[in-house]
Amino acid sequence: MNDSYKVGDLIYDANIYDGMNTNLADLEFYKRWLPKNKDARILELCCGTGRLTLPIAKDGYDITGVDFTPSMLEQATAKASKEGLEIEFIEADIRTLHLPEKYDLIFIPFNSIHHLYKNKDLFKAFTVVKNHLKKGGLFLLDCFNPNIQYIVEAEKDHTQIAEYTTNDGREVLIKQQMCYENKTQINRIEWHYYINGEFNSIQNLDMRLFFPQELDSYLTWNDFNIIHKFGSFNEEAFTDTSEKQIFVCQ
Repeated sequence: MNDSYKVGDLIYDANIYDGMNTNLADLEFYKRWLPKNKDARILELCCGTGRLTLPIAKDGYDITGVDFTPSMLEQATAKASKEGLEIEFIEADIRTLHLPEKYDLIFIPFNSIHHLYKNKDLFKAFTVVKNHLKKGGLFLLDCFNPNIQYIVEAEKDHTQIAEYTTNDGREVLIKQQMCYENKTQINRIEWHYYINGEFNSIQNLDMRLFFPQELDSYLTWNDFNIIHKFGSFNEEAFTDTSEKQIFVCQ
């Protein structure tokens, strides 16, 4: 069993990331849960290139973005500057983050907790959230609801999942293959990159899967009260067929 889990460097290439991740279906959900008071302080963990950070800041909120990847934060900072927005972006590991402020709302969007591969990593991140959340503040996160049938089918063949052109002019095509490890609950995902018509590399996108009752328990054990659990960003009830697990906690 290979105990080394990682995300490939090319996946965190800021222009390739932005070219693939243009969907903003989650933005309106997170906006709905923002405090009405524009003086509230917002903390986004795993902010990437600012896909959600910037539009929330445009609405007049004081939001701070944290991410572990310098290239993503460089892109986020450049975007904010272009928009004339003053946003604090911090390079840090969300398992060890320590800031002097406390926040009215903290969120971890875009399936980011799947890259916390072991329970101790997840619990450290939850402790960071607790240490930075004001009394009565809200903690939101979203992740996948594991679909074993989908994973089994995806293990059989390469599937094309994306084709697009980046802002810096690269034609990108990505094919995916999966292999699930029962012991670790890690879905070993390989993304095969073809750039400008030629094979470039195989990049890992390993993701820890969290099953519904498991994740509910982990949040409760870490002193969070689950106010709502949704199955979609339209706030539909979580069901057996939901693609997402979306939490509003206090």
